Amino acid sequence: MGAKRFLSCLLLVVLFSTMTGCQGGVFPGLEGIAPIYPVTPEPTKPPFGQAPTSAGPTATFAPSPTPQPSATPTPEVSPTPAPPILYYTQAGDTLRALGIRFGVDPAEITSPDFIPTDSLFNPGQLLVIPSRLGQVSSPELLIPDSEIVYSPSALDFDIKTFVSDSGGYLKEYQKWFLDGWNDGAKVIKRVTLENSVNPRLLLAILEYQAHWVYGQPEDQSLIDYPIGYENLESKELYEQLSWAVSQLNLGYYGWREGLVTDLTFRDGEVLRLAPELNAGTVAVLYLFAQLYDRAGWEEVIYGENSLPQLYQTMFGDPWQRAQSVEPLFPATLTQPFMELPFRAGRTWSHTGGPHSAWGPGGARAALDFAPSAAERGCIPSSDWVTAVADGLVVRSETGLIVVDLDGDGYEQTGWAILYLHIATVNKVPLGTWVMQNENIGHPSCEGGRATGTHVHIARKYNGEWILADGPLAFELSGWRSYAGEKDYQGGMIRGDEVVIASVYSEYTAAIHR
Repeated sequence: MGAKRFLSCLLLVVLFSTMTGCQGGVFPGLEGIAPIYPVTPEPTKPPFGQAPTSAGPTATFAPSPTPQPSATPTPEVSPTPAPPILYYTQAGDTLRALGIRFGVDPAEITSPDFIPTDSLFNPGQLLVIPSRLGQVSSPELLIPDSEIVYSPSALDFDIKTFVSDSGGYLKEYQKWFLDGWNDGAKVIKRVTLENSVNPRLLLAILEYQAHWVYGQPEDQSLIDYPIGYENLESKELYEQLSWAVSQLNLGYYGWREGLVTDLTFRDGEVLRLAPELNAGTVAVLYLFAQLYDRAGWEEVIYGENSLPQLYQTMFGDPWQRAQSVEPLFPATLTQPFMELPFRAGRTWSHTGGPHSAWGPGGARAALDFAPSAAERGCIPSSDWVTAVADGLVVRSETGLIVVDLDGDGYEQTGWAILYLHIATVNKVPLGTWVMQNENIGHPSCEGGRATGTHVHIARKYNGEWILADGPLAFELSGWRSYAGEKDYQGGMIRGDEVVIASVYSEYTAAIHR
């Protein structure tokens, strides 16, 4: 026996008494040394029914005040990690947004193919993503993206004919605007054009909530608040639809940016959204979460008489229509070259970084620019807003011009530019083909809420607002837009130059062309 084994055995005998290899009263090499415990002879005969003891002496311990060692704690067994998620990318997906939706670091996402870090994924690319989320909503896709935005799939949809043929309360409805009386079909069209939202969806929601399309509202509350949002500032059809569209856009574009990952229902319950959902489905889920508690929401979305079922009954299979127009924008899409929206040689102020293209809570697709002025506020300006690119003026309303860059006459196809707060005086007429840098009108406060004279511009492609920051960031005369933490913050970058947006037209917001 080696020295180390000898010492180990000796120590174990003293402490524990029965360790294997150290039994017995005398160790080899220690003859003549008295044993450290008494030895009891082996009994000659075991009691009846007891198994015989093994041969050899049995040690008997005297009581010891020394405490015995505590039991070794049972080690905690880590749960088996969940298998990774196999996800096929959708149009509009970015690595950053996917990381937020799945609750993982983007670096943990892998793929057999190349992963773009700063650009869009090609639809259908396989990604392997760790499964980290707990309970989430159903991953069922309810509606395509092209059925949310005013996309090419809605070009052949005649709102007026559909409303007239349906024969419900909407056909009889009248609303006064500055341009005169508008019937129900015109109100629907106004909201769809302003917000670039699909008219089919608005009609289905209106029918589901208040029976305006095929029938009659059952009481006065459904006449005043047909969408179900009971707020005095949102009373009447136009206001109700505008509020609904705002919620749809918050869900749709918030999902695109990675800003929306959860639903909060009216009763305060929170539900994490399944990361595999598409933006169109999230838009619908988000809207109805603002109107119902969890149980009511599930009835609307998944019940026997659900909104998706009504939608298909009214307009046929939306997924079949989507096949001819989606993806709405390919991963290879690039913005055509665009100039700043004012004359060369002039210095304006960048008064608004990425913010809502239309109304509150919309897609952060717009930028604001204001001419230099001796005083602030809504004052007339002799400066000109100029066309950022060639195109056909396809819509001209109070304070507003929309230019279709592909010239086919439809703002629902290809690139389109919205210019807001254009003065009525000297505004370019409808149907005019404008060239890049040509005058289109003077900046003003007309056409919407404004605290000072400026121009508000935003881009669309195939009906979808294109976010001012991201893989397709707004670029004007080489300046690239970037977003801040809040709407209107951020600025523009060109090489080493940086302009910081400011609603107060501070010197750091000055941008020269």
